[in-house]
Amino acid sequence: MSYQFKILCFFLLIAILIMAAINLNTGFLSLNINDFWGNALNSQIAEIRVNRVLVMLLAGISIPTSGFLMQEYFQNPLAGPDILGITSVASLSVAFYIFFSHDILLPEFLQNSFLSLSAIAGSLLLMLVLLSISKRFQDKSYLVIFGFLVSAFAGAIVSLLQFYAENQSLKNYILWSFGANNMVSRNQIYVLSVLIAAGLWICFNTIKPLIGNSLGTSYAQSLGVNLNRLKIGIIVASSLLSASVTAFLGPILFIGIIVPHFCRLIYNPSRLWQQWILNMFLGMLMMLLFSVIAEKTQIPLNVISSVFGIPVILVMLLKQNKV
Repeated sequence: MSYQFKILCFFLLIAILIMAAINLNTGFLSLNINDFWGNALNSQIAEIRVNRVLVMLLAGISIPTSGFLMQEYFQNPLAGPDILGITSVASLSVAFYIFFSHDILLPEFLQNSFLSLSAIAGSLLLMLVLLSISKRFQDKSYLVIFGFLVSAFAGAIVSLLQFYAENQSLKNYILWSFGANNMVSRNQIYVLSVLIAAGLWICFNTIKPLIGNSLGTSYAQSLGVNLNRLKIGIIVASSLLSASVTAFLGPILFIGIIVPHFCRLIYNPSRLWQQWILNMFLGMLMMLLFSVIAEKTQIPLNVISSVFGIPVILVMLLKQNKV
């Protein structure tokens, strides 16, 4: 690794630590260091804030990594984690659960667990469909078209469910779709960590083949890159990383598109190993920043990411058009 890259990572790490400390001190009550240890008066509030920081760090690692894989594989800077329809199907699964389970009496902790499980189950089901469909599509662009059709269909079904839903069910779904980083428990963070670790391990094994794939399909095959295995690895890793965060935090949009874009601006885009590390560091910093803004303004996390991401993507489109 170059000296420039090490310096860049050092400053990003310092910024992450500062932003994490700000997160721990952001809220309705002011806490001191004793509240984070033992059974202090405000220890429960301190635990919620620690969980909030942990889940933002995990989301900041997983969503940009998923976007990075999509953009490098499809060679499209506007590709994101939802390009294959994973996020849309996860939202559809949650919508089915919320709208059709209101008559079932369950404890609150079980309700949250089943809500997350429904999102993960829907995403894994689509992942299996994608794996079977991908064998028939030799051209990568067909997967993008299929993902777009799946997203449009899932969005239409969700709109239909919202139209006929009861008031409380509709409210619950809207609250979930906004993203609630304060509602994730420590046990859910453990589950989320395992899912993200599995996705990162698959990502680690796809970086080297991606480097060969970026030089061209024919050249990659001459280097011994198994393109079919690479495609499967990209689908599985992106599905695990994006679906797990969607399950516990709701759909967080545009972060998977804009973070890889910023990383390519600040460092050599051809060095994929360094780009992956930068995506994780910058993603954690950005999610912690959005968390502070959400706590200060009481604006939902998904709204903040959209307000920030849409102008950035618009600038990217205008820049590409000029080129």
